[in-house]
This record gives sequence, structure tokens and C-alpha cells, in this order.
Amino acid sequence: MNREKYVITENEKDLRLDIYIASLNLDISRSMAQKKIKNKEVLVNGKEEKESYKLKVGDTVEIILTEPKETKLKPEDIPLDIVYEDEDIIVVNKAKGMVVHPGNGNPEGTLANAILNHCKGTLSGIGGEVRPGIVHRIDKDTSGLLVVAKNDKAHINLSEQIKNRQVKKIYTALIRGNLPEDRATINIPIGRSMQDRKKMAVRKDGKEAVTHIEVQKRYQNYTLIKVKIDTGRTHQIRVHMAQIGYPIIGDEVYSNGKNEFGVKGQMLHSTILEFKHPTTNKELHFEAELPRYFKDILAKLDNILIKK
Repeated sequence: MNREKYVITENEKDLRLDIYIASLNLDISRSMAQKKIKNKEVLVNGKEEKESYKLKVGDTVEIILTEPKETKLKPEDIPLDIVYEDEDIIVVNKAKGMVVHPGNGNPEGTLANAILNHCKGTLSGIGGEVRPGIVHRIDKDTSGLLVVAKNDKAHINLSEQIKNRQVKKIYTALIRGNLPEDRATINIPIGRSMQDRKKMAVRKDGKEAVTHIEVQKRYQNYTLIKVKIDTGRTHQIRVHMAQIGYPIIGDEVYSNGKNEFGVKGQMLHSTILEFKHPTTNKELHFEAELPRYFKDILAKLDNILIKK
């Protein structure tokens, strides 16, 4: 644990405390600065202050810097479909059925275990002991693209892009029923279910959740859709589609309908991922084909296609 001390000069007066900390060359974003302030890891003149505190000339700002904990995660030799890799990031096409990081009931065999083995331990430590490098998640039975950070600087940058809605995430899903509109936007808040804490639900006091839908193909009893999300709430697409009466085929949690195709888990695939490279600032675009089982089901449905 290190302590850094800074004395405020004329040029820095009137800055908010959180903005000032983020401006220092410490690889700390504004949101991380706010968290450190709340965790009492920042003192002004030896006292705790709010993140909105306006600095004065002569103030002494003390910041406690903690080293990332060594990961206790076990590296595992699990095959990965790596779409892109450089010294800062890895973009992976995650297989359906793979959990992103260890949790209750899934202590091993996760993407995090596989990534740790692939990178020989060189990953961002910001995610903690069981989530090294994990910037964002997709559900176990959702397949497709996600990005992993190899170092803290990349992790901070990517997290800020996600927070500021600068990362474009587009999914493909097969839903039950014929969605009447060609395009639609769902803006309904989502929170933890009061009846089942393992599930999410629509709640008035939930967090903002915005989902954009565009029809790709219409079948007799199904619709293939493209989905863009502005927010990344847990189970967002699945909850929203079930809420409006068009659940995702195979969703065992949010759909009570029959599983006519015998698929395990929702037919939801992260197809497109776009963001700026955390070091070069270059716009990056990645696409992942639909899994084979998904393509096979669509091929069968093409015989009952009613509108392209």
C-alpha cells in the first residue's frame, strides 16, 4: 500500500476532488476516484471530504494506492476462439455454455480460467481475484463477442467507454411470435426480482435499461431480430423481450413456452462489438458468425419464411 500526497496550487483551485484525482497520472478514472473517496482512501487535510468538494490553494490531498491482489484463479487449458489479440486486449468469441468468471456453482471451467492460462497471468487486476481482465460479461448461455483487458490502463479506458455508452454491442436473437413493428425501442427499468433473487425483473425503482430492436426475418411463428443495447443490465435483452411478450427461444428462466427446437439456453448471440482501442484510440469493429446450431435452426425455418 502506497500513499501519494499532493498540495493544491493556484492552477488547481476550485476543481472538484474527484476530477482532480482523475487528472493525475495515476491510472485512476473519475468513477474509480469516486469509489476511492467513498471507501475513505482519499483525505483532504487529513479529513474525509465528498467527491464534490472544491479544492483550495494549499489543501493537501492524500491518496491511498493499493496494489491489485494476486489472482487466486486457477489457469486452465481450455480452448478459446480468439478473434483479435494485442498487448492490451483480447477479443473472444465465447462459446455457449461457458461462464465468464467463477461464481456460485461455477468455481472453474470459466472464460476467466481459460484467459488466465492463455495470457500466463498477464491480465488486468482491477476485476479482482476471480475476474482478472473481465471488463464486461455475457450470460453463460449467450454466445459471442466480448473484450478482455490485459492491463489496468486498458481496463480503465474500456470501462469508461462502456460507462459513457461509447461501446457498440449488437446481438442476434430468435424470438417466439411475430413482432408487429420493424423497429422498436424498449426503455423499461430493470432490477433484482423480489420473488427470486437469482432473477432480474422489470421494476419501477430499477436501473435504466434501453434496448433497440430491428427485425431481420419473419417466420410463421418466430422473428429473427437484431438487438442493440445502450445499457448493460444483467439479463437485459432476455427480460425486455419476455416483458413485451416475445421471449427468446430456449430461455429457460424468462420464457414459459415450449422448447420446440430442443435447444439448451437462449438463442442469443453477441454478433458485433465496436469500441476504440484503449491505447491507439483507433476504431475497432469485430463480427462473429452465428453458432452452427443457430444456423441449422434458421435453415429449417427458412421453409416457413413469411417475409424477408
